[in-house]
Amino acid sequence: MIYFNNLSLRHGAKELFNKLTMTVHKGQKVGLTGANGTGKSSLFALILGKLQEDSGEFHIEKNITLAHVAQETPALDCSAIAYVMQGDHELEALQQAIHQAEKNEHGAKLTELHERMAQIDGYAAHARAARLMHGLGFKVGEEEHAVSSFSGGWRMRLNLAQALMCRSDALLLDEPTNHLDLEAVIWLEKWLKSYHGALMLISHDRDFLDVCVNHIAHIEQQHITLYTGNYTAFERIRAEKLALQQSSYEKQQRQIEHMNSYITRFRAKATKAKQAQSRIKALERMSMIAPAHVDSPFSFTFENPSHVPSPLLRLTKVDAGYDEKIILNNVTMGLLPGERIGLLGHNGAGKSTLIKLLANELTPLSGKCEAAQGLRIGYFAQHQLEQLHSELSPVQHLQMLNPSASEKACRLFLGGFAFRDDMATDPILPFSGGEKARLVLALLVYQEPNLLLLDEPTNHLDLDMRHALTMALQNFEGAMVLITHDRHLLRSVCDDLRLVADGKVTTFDGDLDMYADWLSQQNNDDSTSSSENPSGNSQAAKKEQRRMDNERRKQLKPLRDNVSKLEKQLEKLHAQKDVLAEKLADPCIYEASNKDKLKQLTLEHGKLEQQLGEIEELWMKASEALENS
Repeated sequence: MIYFNNLSLRHGAKELFNKLTMTVHKGQKVGLTGANGTGKSSLFALILGKLQEDSGEFHIEKNITLAHVAQETPALDCSAIAYVMQGDHELEALQQAIHQAEKNEHGAKLTELHERMAQIDGYAAHARAARLMHGLGFKVGEEEHAVSSFSGGWRMRLNLAQALMCRSDALLLDEPTNHLDLEAVIWLEKWLKSYHGALMLISHDRDFLDVCVNHIAHIEQQHITLYTGNYTAFERIRAEKLALQQSSYEKQQRQIEHMNSYITRFRAKATKAKQAQSRIKALERMSMIAPAHVDSPFSFTFENPSHVPSPLLRLTKVDAGYDEKIILNNVTMGLLPGERIGLLGHNGAGKSTLIKLLANELTPLSGKCEAAQGLRIGYFAQHQLEQLHSELSPVQHLQMLNPSASEKACRLFLGGFAFRDDMATDPILPFSGGEKARLVLALLVYQEPNLLLLDEPTNHLDLDMRHALTMALQNFEGAMVLITHDRHLLRSVCDDLRLVADGKVTTFDGDLDMYADWLSQQNNDDSTSSSENPSGNSQAAKKEQRRMDNERRKQLKPLRDNVSKLEKQLEKLHAQKDVLAEKLADPCIYEASNKDKLKQLTLEHGKLEQQLGEIEELWMKASEALENS
């Protein structure tokens, strides 16, 4: 389907690929992985015709419909759902052709066009677009809002919905989860599992890759190695290869020895028991996955806080919201040393509002928020990337926090975040989103917090940096509250889950798989794919969905039958009209001897035209009724 043969590709002076040979087959789902800057997005640009190969051969089979997510969305006045429906190019062309045929009163052409519309299920396109929007987090009623009324992040969701709307043979997705919350990520996973075309996916979310792909194409040193299986399988195979390298193996052993030493010393100590258990969990994962990251450029740790007050922070009967609108109601909770809390909940339920309350970025509408003396908060929010000073270097950003810090000390610290050489001292203006996110994390670590409040810290971070962050958080001895759509990070660093729903914050007694089931029960969204979870609740939901689908088909059957019946009548009448037109086109019919026959044919033609008009009007009403059902 998509072929690369002995291909070389440059971007500017940098060679990205050298003699690349790979084929993506129909139905294959390939995850592209590799460090930032290795050429993943450039490969997509080549496929989309935005770049040309320098040598070798690249081609796609003819008549392949290729879908991808647009990177920009103009501030359009059209409705969001109309914009999403533009993703189905054949549907849009059919709608225009039908409008033109109606204008020209071309009955035969109309019949042909409506038959094609039925074949592609075009009458249900509006409902399909609405399901895509709701699955990606848009609220009921927002479909008719103008595209221009949405923020940049929500417009990116519209672009994603538009790409999914296309009935494509191949789909290219570049970091599709960056602007999504966990709920939308879970929905997108299910959608992609049911997608029948070829998928090429760039993602730094290992759990997302595990579910969505069956091959990993790993980019390293200007080559692509194709592995069969999901990301976990790839990581295991690559880890085995890297473990053969003695220096890498020894580095991992030193890390394991360090963690074992901590566990041995503090397992029985009450004040350190929870952290020791976290390290046991980390060690179990590390022994399997860490070798895949031993060549990572990132290495950093949080300094153990010298003082951790107890409790760190307490909310008492707090109401919070914006412009007098209450989002959280009567919330009472405290944060103790060593607590590691992951926040779950629907988009808009108040997770970020709670984080802002804890970070003292939002004043309660009522109730009390009490912080302990000696509390040092490390707060990561996505908007902080915009608050960086583009004219300053990473070193200068650190010196703003500590004016007495030498350039040498700052460069040494920043090296753990891969800011080396000129990158540490040049202005950050040209930095990518991932590089800016790394810098914000570096600034946060530098402040030596005893409470971490992290709101989607992994956006734009590649897999190596996510792994380094996971290991650093495992070793952190303070308290932590985390919002993320990266389930691997949640599982690795959080001991407790809290559900933010209906204005309340409650303990969630279950794991992330149970949370996915909870979402399925909560959502009214009709997913086009089904979950593989065999739990009773999931099976009941599937059964209920099948029942509803059957009821829906039964309700629509009379309407579809009526449309089909009228279409057959129209076809028959048009055939009769063609026969009459042929007779009336014969010059002999206008001779004096055929006067009576001409009169009869003219009367028949008039009656036929009247019948056609009546049936076409009935057909139009029936089609409209079916479309609006």
